[in-house]
Amino acid sequence: MSSAQGGAYERPHRPARPEAALAANRRSAIRQAALRLFAAQGYRSTTMADIGAAIGIRGPSLYKHVASKHELLAEIMIGTMEQLIAGNIAAVAGADDVREQLRRSVEAHIRYHARHRLEAFVGNREIGSLEQPAQDRVLGRRSDYERRFRELIERGAAEGAFRVQSARIASYSILDMGIGVSSWFHEGGEFTVDQLAYQYGDIALRVVGARPLGGSPDPLCE
Repeated sequence: MSSAQGGAYERPHRPARPEAALAANRRSAIRQAALRLFAAQGYRSTTMADIGAAIGIRGPSLYKHVASKHELLAEIMIGTMEQLIAGNIAAVAGADDVREQLRRSVEAHIRYHARHRLEAFVGNREIGSLEQPAQDRVLGRRSDYERRFRELIERGAAEGAFRVQSARIASYSILDMGIGVSSWFHEGGEFTVDQLAYQYGDIALRVVGARPLGGSPDPLCE
């Protein structure tokens, strides 16, 4: 209706932002504050009051969004493993050759640890702080993640693409690379994340004694 026809101009109605979205954003901010505090001073030394103070929320209001600091720790650690597994699945799906699948898996592993250093640090240090059944959920996902690398290595060995004595030891060695990266890498250093990921892909292929596509073994793996 125009102002000439019906009086004053009516501004178009803009729906208010859904309360669910606001709550989700607030919970995300709480989780990030908890992550920073867990990394800086440890889970057991962090209180809910510390977490609330970090984002300007008093205790009673904080408990409207999260039940306990353990709930936050479990959410962080389970989420970390789910992101790693999802990244691995996407990486493997983009290639057919087992060497390329392993390379892409390692690159995804390194990228995550370079870009999510706090999650990696807390995930490795605080496994003992998790209560059941959250601890079993995290450990189960860790086993699944390691198995994905191990099965690639085993398949590569069966196809003659890799030469390795123990697929399990090789997979553990490759996974440890990510933990190391999370402890020392920082943006703006000598290497970009992508450069770092590619170089670690090369290293991983050497760990498993990968043969190039032509079939001759890498002389450094002899």
